[in-house]
Amino acid sequence: MEFVLGILAALFFALGTVIQQKVAQQVPNEEAEKAGLLLQLARKPLWLGGIVVDGLGFLCQAAALHFGQLAVVQPLLALAVVFALPFGVMIIGRKITRTDLLGALAVTGGLIFFLVMADPKDGVDDASTMGWLISGGIGGAACLLLVTAARGKRASLKASLLGTAAGILFGFSAGLTMTVVDSLGEGIVTLLTDWHLYALIAVGWVSMTFSQQALQTGALAPAVSTQMSLDPLVSVLLGVLIFQEKIDDTFFEGLIAVLGLAVMVGGLVILARSGPQEHPSGGS
Repeated sequence: MEFVLGILAALFFALGTVIQQKVAQQVPNEEAEKAGLLLQLARKPLWLGGIVVDGLGFLCQAAALHFGQLAVVQPLLALAVVFALPFGVMIIGRKITRTDLLGALAVTGGLIFFLVMADPKDGVDDASTMGWLISGGIGGAACLLLVTAARGKRASLKASLLGTAAGILFGFSAGLTMTVVDSLGEGIVTLLTDWHLYALIAVGWVSMTFSQQALQTGALAPAVSTQMSLDPLVSVLLGVLIFQEKIDDTFFEGLIAVLGLAVMVGGLVILARSGPQEHPSGGS
């Protein structure tokens, strides 16, 4: 069940992202770096349509996380960058090259090898408080450095740095989402008094802001690829390190799983370097 839901989530996220990118790249650079970017974009019906599609993706993702493991569901979402290619052709007129196809094959093949050989299973419903504090501190510091470094950079590099920050936070959002979804069965009072819910809202808002700033540059490939590559990597790390999810630990299977994950990330890097479509309003 988690596989079907994860793939559906990737499909919806890809469509929503391309729609939002079409709108976000029309925002002037000086406006994009302001804290009110999301409120400005919310006045545009097409962008709101993209958000609705993203919402469908989130529902599928949340359901998948309820049935499966963090280290399974989030890597599946890397397929969104593959699905984004045809959507980019239809919505923003992007051309698909042979390099794009090679990257898409690497992402898909690497993902299959990782899921089959790693076979993530078990895990706990919530990480320890210390686990959240340590991982959150490291992730927050990394995002701060990335966002600071992105200022004044050319469009493709800026998109990569902001996309990386967004991808890191997407991984944390997934972990928080899994915990929040599992707490739904304990009643509304428990949910509303649980700090995970408010942390999810805060992290979700910040990650979406970084994502929109990356998309606004007009460099779709690096913006999407960095987000989608860091998300599964961070999620797998969180799943194993703080959610105690287990993967096959024989040397051969572990080696193939790591190689599969590396091939998947390599495919995303190929897509990021395959001639991003710059927009006149993007870049600095």
